[in-house]
Amino acid sequence: MASSSLPEDLFDQTTIVSLLSTLAIVAVAYGASLKALPASASGTLRFLFIWHLADALCHFILEGSFLYHCFFSWKHAADVDIAGLFPTPYNFLGYEDSRVYGAQSGGANPFAQLWMVYARADKRWAGVDLGVVSLELLTVFFDGPLALYVCYCLSKRDPKASIWMIVLATCEIYGGFMTFCPEWLTGNINLDGSNFMYLWVYLVFFNMLWVFIPFYTIWYSVRDISNALSLRQTRKQQ
Repeated sequence: MASSSLPEDLFDQTTIVSLLSTLAIVAVAYGASLKALPASASGTLRFLFIWHLADALCHFILEGSFLYHCFFSWKHAADVDIAGLFPTPYNFLGYEDSRVYGAQSGGANPFAQLWMVYARADKRWAGVDLGVVSLELLTVFFDGPLALYVCYCLSKRDPKASIWMIVLATCEIYGGFMTFCPEWLTGNINLDGSNFMYLWVYLVFFNMLWVFIPFYTIWYSVRDISNALSLRQTRKQQ
């Protein structure tokens, strides 16, 4: 990872607002759990509901805004100094070398600024990386709706929730691997882990949430399905 001196904007207003936005999403998910689940719901059930709703909101709001800027925020390459920007792939959307896309072209838009904060640690999120964009299309349009459906199943105590949690968790883990594996294979050329915030908060903490919690949901769901099948087998033998 690249090395640099401690940046002056490490805790600027945009950074603080960006971090608080994630807490706001969790707060909304917790509030929704109070409405959707009975007061007698177990802590595990409530945690799973909050996680999947927060997951869906992150996909729709945050990652959805990333895709928006990848497809609709652009500047003419001739009008900007492209030396400091993340290069847009040749012929992206059929425009050869004439446009620069991504949050880096989003100007004062709050979500563009949010992604530019994260891009300090991973430059790919400032512009258009085809691997990242391809994964985010699946994340927003498949994982997001599926996470909402899991919340619905959990609120209705529908046993299908365990099946779909396994599917969703597998997608999340696979997506995380495919996001970072290209960097590992090329020496992390787009990553900057030169300070605590970039390395341990942006790159490790926020991304590892989508590894450890999905593994936990797989473990929980497999155990739940196994218990149900064992109970059915026991009843057949009686």
